Amino acid sequence: MKELIEFFNHPFFVFVGGISTVIAIVGFSYAIFTIVSGVLPVWIRLGKGLSNKKIAIYAEGQFDDFKNLLVDSGLFNEKNIEKVTSSSLSKGETHTMMLVNYNEFDDKIEDILRFKKDSDALIVYVSNGVRVPQNIINSINNQRNSIVVTFRGRLLNDIVTSLIPTAYEKK
Repeated sequence: MKELIEFFNHPFFVFVGGISTVIAIVGFSYAIFTIVSGVLPVWIRLGKGLSNKKIAIYAEGQFDDFKNLLVDSGLFNEKNIEKVTSSSLSKGETHTMMLVNYNEFDDKIEDILRFKKDSDALIVYVSNGVRVPQNIINSINNQRNSIVVTFRGRLLNDIVTSLIPTAYEKK
């Protein structure tokens, strides 16, 4: 046993062990730096977005369905969700997240796009089977942070994803 210990006390093994330790420390430090500088800011933006973000829902008949979808997820506060009707479109201008029910606001999309700021997120929900004219699709596509969704299951995912870029405000 003593011979085995003496064998591994050879200067070669001491040198290799020292280099391995330095590599492990540098790798660990780099991993911590990457998490702090890359992932942590995204988590902070998402957290701020989920807690403070006011969402304007452009819907009249299906407003309660959309509101329940958001509130029942447990991610959004009920007080942060506001109803915007066709007679008060400008009310959504102060919100950085807009959810539009295309079936009810198909003739108001161009007006809503005029109220949308470049940094705002716009999500247009289109019921499955409803055909959206190409000029409307092009108008939506020309806007930043704009999404057209045809499935309710995707809707919540796209809302959460859209919170990340809109939660950051330059000072």
